[in-house]
Amino acid sequence: MNVAQQRLPRFAVLIDADNTSPQIAGGLFEEISKFGEASVRRIYGDFSSSQLRSWADILQKHAIDPYQQFAYTKGKNASDIALVIDAMDLLHSERFDGFCLVSSDSDFTRLASRLREQGADVYGFGTRKTPESFRQACRRFIYTENLMPERAVAATEQRPVTAASKNTAAAIPILERVIAQLGSEEGWVNLDRLGEQLPNFVSDFDTRTYGFRKLSDLVRKAGTFEIEKTDAGRLRVRVKPVVRPIKATTPKPDAAGKKEAPRQRKATRRRAKASEAKEEAASEE
Repeated sequence: MNVAQQRLPRFAVLIDADNTSPQIAGGLFEEISKFGEASVRRIYGDFSSSQLRSWADILQKHAIDPYQQFAYTKGKNASDIALVIDAMDLLHSERFDGFCLVSSDSDFTRLASRLREQGADVYGFGTRKTPESFRQACRRFIYTENLMPERAVAATEQRPVTAASKNTAAAIPILERVIAQLGSEEGWVNLDRLGEQLPNFVSDFDTRTYGFRKLSDLVRKAGTFEIEKTDAGRLRVRVKPVVRPIKATTPKPDAAGKKEAPRQRKATRRRAKASEAKEEAASEE
């Protein structure tokens, strides 16, 4: 195995400071380390403004290079333009396997698409309010709320939270659709494979969005899936087979159980009286 095969994929991390909280920095680079190396770390914004001063200590701690862009004209975002220019320069240097675009701004949708057209992997990071166009343009999109430290999450609990983060029911249709496409004839699919393929079907799928660290925990909690361990010790999952209830049928009464019509009841009584009269006559004789 050569050195090129051993090394981690190299990523250029480009952060839009105007649309990113400094509180996610630690979680951001921890997340990136799961799939590659953050070789380049750049952040763009007007750091002379009071709004971005909270980034000061964060930059040094995580070795992020600040790219100062003064806001000479109100309403014109020079930072976005600088980020796009640098992204294309880095792309054509052919030194990187992919890009991490950290922003909730839909203006980067075309940039993400262009980078992927050139064969680069693009991982997007932004809040849940990020427009779908940008989320879908990325190979995978990760919500920054899932990267916040516990103390930061507690501070933001007063803000509205999407129903998806509260209810596992929102994940069930996604899981069912992917399992249906990957499963065998009996519907089983290895849990590891399911986890690998989910982001390919839904770029922003993340078990943390539904309150779980592991996919197996989410599947169990959903209640609509079967999960079991194979002989090889691996977990597999499938949608629970639908058990159709047996339709209850009312048995037809036999001749003895049939209800008699009014006329039949009268005839029966007459025959009974006649029989009684015969018995009385016979007893008198």
